[in-house]
Amino acid sequence: MSSFFRENFIYSGVDGRIVLRVPKTHHLCLSLLFLFAIFGSSHGDVGTSSFYNPPYLPTACYGNDVSQFPANNLFASAGEGIWDNGASCGREYLVRCLSATVPGTCVEGQIIQVRIVDRAATSVSLALRDGTTMVLSATAFQMIANASSADVINIEFQQV
Repeated sequence: MSSFFRENFIYSGVDGRIVLRVPKTHHLCLSLLFLFAIFGSSHGDVGTSSFYNPPYLPTACYGNDVSQFPANNLFASAGEGIWDNGASCGREYLVRCLSATVPGTCVEGQIIQVRIVDRAATSVSLALRDGTTMVLSATAFQMIANASSADVINIEFQQV
């Protein structure tokens, strides 16, 4: 054991036990770590989402190519904020429902992974509200929210 560590962090207590001593300069760091552990953190961006139903073709990314859709039907259309002049085509995002106007709409703890296949500004996947971040397929939306409670939800999303 190094002498620096022994001199600054450890001392023998009165009864002979070894006790960890934390310098006062480290108290702030430990306090911040404790607060971070209690309140957690957001690891992604926050936005809004709605859903759309079939027909899902044609798309702005891949036209009429049906192979663009994942087998699990978890896909989405990108709102203008993430469209990136079409560079978002094929990107995948982790998405979870944060809240909605109707309490209990979100499926707690459910996180899905969706692939961007369209632009939300197209007539096929038109968003219900201007400024929507992502328009999910009906299947994707129903996995994270109760569609009969709300048609627009607040989401957290992160590119994978």
